[in-house]
Amino acid sequence: MTKPNILILMVDQLNGTLFPDGPADWLHAPNLKKLAARSTRFANAYTASPLCAPGRASFMSGQLPSRTGVYDNAAEFRSDIPTYAHHLRRAGYYTCLSGKMHFVGPDQLHGFEDRLTTDIYPADFGWTPDYRKPGERIDWWYHNMGSVTGAGIAEISNQMEYDDEVAYHAKAKLYDLARGKDDRPWSMTVSFTHPHDPYVARKKYWDLYEDCNHLLPKVADLGYENQDPHSKRIFDANDWRSFDITEDDIRKSRRAYFANISYLDDKIGEILEVLEATRQEAIILFVSDHGDMLGERGLWFKMNFYEGSARVPLMISAPDLPAGLIETPVSTIDVTPTLGSLAGVDMAEIEPWTDGEDLVPLAQGIERTAPVAMEYAAEASYAPLVSLRYGKWKYNRCALDPDQLFDLEADPLERTNLADHTEHVGTLQTLKAKSEARWDLDRFDADVRASQARRWVVYEALRQGGYYPWDYQPLQKASERYMRNHMDLNIVEDSQRFPRGE
Repeated sequence: MTKPNILILMVDQLNGTLFPDGPADWLHAPNLKKLAARSTRFANAYTASPLCAPGRASFMSGQLPSRTGVYDNAAEFRSDIPTYAHHLRRAGYYTCLSGKMHFVGPDQLHGFEDRLTTDIYPADFGWTPDYRKPGERIDWWYHNMGSVTGAGIAEISNQMEYDDEVAYHAKAKLYDLARGKDDRPWSMTVSFTHPHDPYVARKKYWDLYEDCNHLLPKVADLGYENQDPHSKRIFDANDWRSFDITEDDIRKSRRAYFANISYLDDKIGEILEVLEATRQEAIILFVSDHGDMLGERGLWFKMNFYEGSARVPLMISAPDLPAGLIETPVSTIDVTPTLGSLAGVDMAEIEPWTDGEDLVPLAQGIERTAPVAMEYAAEASYAPLVSLRYGKWKYNRCALDPDQLFDLEADPLERTNLADHTEHVGTLQTLKAKSEARWDLDRFDADVRASQARRWVVYEALRQGGYYPWDYQPLQKASERYMRNHMDLNIVEDSQRFPRGE
């Protein structure tokens, strides 16, 4: 049986509430809407951890950060942890990555046979938080509100340059795969950094949202004193006192963010056009690593379990999956076992290595009852936070903070914490018991602190004398490209053409 090709399209910091059933109607995203129409759409998909590196390591491995050890944006992703790239490659696939995956450590492949670009973020331990110094800001790499006050139009930026390159290499690789020189099935991951802040966009996309009715948050800034304890820590980590955020700043930031969704839609459209033009069929999965609060409650970026930060879009277009909407909560850690199932890999070889569940049975109508788990132990936290989404309920726990309990059906904007409401004490106790059975927060905290302390020693040591960071250098064999004197010109011209000439 021929194994299907697999194309994974990943974006960064895309708020899942904007994808209630594919892209919201008012978003200018024709290519993603076309993909959604033929996809299984998961309305309530959640990140494993609302930050780039831990969320991505969990997405690739199917394991929560407490198992991977990737707690933050500077924690090593160990080479002995199997990823979906390993599972697929072991099953005979050619595996390839174009773009971001925020691998930290000397292994910059994690199962990918080829990597077409470098990463946009550093691969060393320099961004390590330190629980020994609660409240310390590391100004040169922590988020601050300059992304909001500096929002607007730009025709080129660091991130646009990166994503333009990601799309270029992805399209070139798809053309190359069509030439048929490798008879293996392929799995290609194309991972963009937009719509991650800074909130700047090209004018052609900015202009699409001139009359947008969604440029202000649904929940206004609550004021610092009215925030929950973790949100206050996020405000402090983002250096909010140094900035005066105006309504115009909010409008411009959200407008640029929406514009960058349209920018991504164009890039994804170009990739899908190459796939169609070269007559290649593939399963297509679209996902984000985490969301963005976009000013809701006064919060920006991610780093918390509120819907804007923790919920992500997830769509899968595959022959075995019916197109339609599924509202059962699921997780990005479900992607690895799902890809294995869709690829026909023996699931007994995947299940021991994953915390996730295969989504194929759910898409085919089989009930799923397991709660969705999330963890956060990175910047703006002073101790690990954990969360369970169970049916309509979301329960958040941290050793430093009061519990949070939200009824997402009755209160989708999470305005009312029900944890201290007597009529919900039974629900609270049930979810607390499930959380305590899953997590020993004292052990989790100790593991995080030990990891941070080790990394601070190693990073400071490696910055003394010669400095050799682990940033990935893409390989380009110039003597094997285009036309060279060890090649037969006739063969080169014919083999590089698709479709073949007469």
